[in-house]
Amino acid sequence: MAQLELPLFRDAAERPPADARGAALLLGERLVPYELRRSRRRTIGLTIDHRGLRVGAPLRASLREVENLIRRHEAWVLQKLDLWRQRQAPTLLTISDGMSLPILGEARQLGISVGPARISWNDGHLQLTLPENKDPRALLERALKERARALFVERLAHYAAPLGLTVPPLALSSARTRWGSCSRVSGIRLNWRLIHFPLAVVDYVVAHELAHLKEMNHSPRFWSVVEQLYPDYQPARAQLKHLGQSLPRW
Repeated sequence: MAQLELPLFRDAAERPPADARGAALLLGERLVPYELRRSRRRTIGLTIDHRGLRVGAPLRASLREVENLIRRHEAWVLQKLDLWRQRQAPTLLTISDGMSLPILGEARQLGISVGPARISWNDGHLQLTLPENKDPRALLERALKERARALFVERLAHYAAPLGLTVPPLALSSARTRWGSCSRVSGIRLNWRLIHFPLAVVDYVVAHELAHLKEMNHSPRFWSVVEQLYPDYQPARAQLKHLGQSLPRW
């Protein structure tokens, strides 16, 4: 675990709430999420571990002071985040007949047979047919993306209705560090690898991104919209952070 204690420089900026969940700061060209916690302390402390960047700040510190200090130590923050990412680099799977993969949080068997390229699903289990000696990875990814798209469209429609929204355009993402993004112009992007996670986690991400169409921030008003859509979002949010560390890759 990497830690950095920094002196507090006071300014007259508006004081934010006691803590901040889901905050993020642009460092260079990289959006870095962080968790801010306040307590009766004198310095601002930065901690980086497998959970990412966490900031401990005095009760009187402004958000501007916190983020200015993070920016001043940008190189240190990015270096330590990269070191943790390297430590957590997943073992690449060898795709083979009979192996299991998590689909919506449940272990499902993957079958591979020889023949013309074809994808079929049977009771949640996936069967790939492809020419002999053909690498199955591309066909597997295609199958999971198709499954993910169909599910995401359904869940977006389910959660858009209570907000009185039409279903926004959907694009799939392959980002390594973001599960979703939202734009009032281009719509919503969701990471297709969410198909590996339980439906409760998928629903949390869908609700999160749809809530941004009402509040393009992570303010208390934003989180109240998330809670309106998905009252049990906090356990799902915690589960997403945990599951993201064991995401299967090949």
